[in-house]
Amino acid sequence: MNGAIMNGYVALSYLDLAIAALLVLLNGALSIVFRLGLERTLLLATVRMVVQLGAVGFVLKFIFAQTSPLWTLALALVMVAIAGREVWARQTTPFRGWWAYGLGTATLLFVGTLATGFAVGLLIAPEPWYGPRFILPILGMMLGNTLTGVSLALETLTTIARRERAAIEARIALGSPRMEALSGAMRQAMKTGTLPIINAMAAAGIVSLPGMMTGQILAGIDPVEATKYQLLIMFLLAGATALAVLLATLAGVHLLTDERHRLRLDRLHLRSDL
Repeated sequence: MNGAIMNGYVALSYLDLAIAALLVLLNGALSIVFRLGLERTLLLATVRMVVQLGAVGFVLKFIFAQTSPLWTLALALVMVAIAGREVWARQTTPFRGWWAYGLGTATLLFVGTLATGFAVGLLIAPEPWYGPRFILPILGMMLGNTLTGVSLALETLTTIARRERAAIEARIALGSPRMEALSGAMRQAMKTGTLPIINAMAAAGIVSLPGMMTGQILAGIDPVEATKYQLLIMFLLAGATALAVLLATLAGVHLLTDERHRLRLDRLHLRSDL
């Protein structure tokens, strides 16, 4: 369907979206033919995506019209809270109690605020500085990428600690402090947590055009200017992910041990126990 050109971009109709949505049926057909059993999951995921994105679109339209720091802060906190829940949900052995949710949320809140404030307050410097059109999209990209790194790092750390319990406790028994006893698990956790953003940076521009750059080009922005913004975002994502993974891993090591440097796997919950 031919979309109308509005302010340099081609507007899509609801009919265009409906036709594109038919492609999802291909996934359902593959699931049925090969008996994958994913039809229900696919249906629920599709409905959830449509509802969430539709709701976010209307919410952002309202908040952009208000240009209020309070509305911007409110939505930002909701985004952080949901991102923290996603970190918890992606782990097979999360920590017990408040830390099951609090560790990821606190890490994302600190890193997301730092990275977004650095980008908006120092580099982009829009007027007004609290403009939601800049803060919320950048924060969303920071959270979306760093939560993946944090969840992978924590999952790797707890998995290795459980698998290599005997070796870790032997090092502690021989006098190694907890950081030294868990150094191997820490290195692997941080490596695993940072690999996704490294892979994304390596593929950007050659294998794929990143989402922000593609969106700006489709909106009629000069490709060179779109590239500048994408480079800014990739640099921010790299720094934010590295810092978030480091903080989450260090905090995870402290939660996996006590003040006497004993390994405390009893502080973990198997997903089946939840």
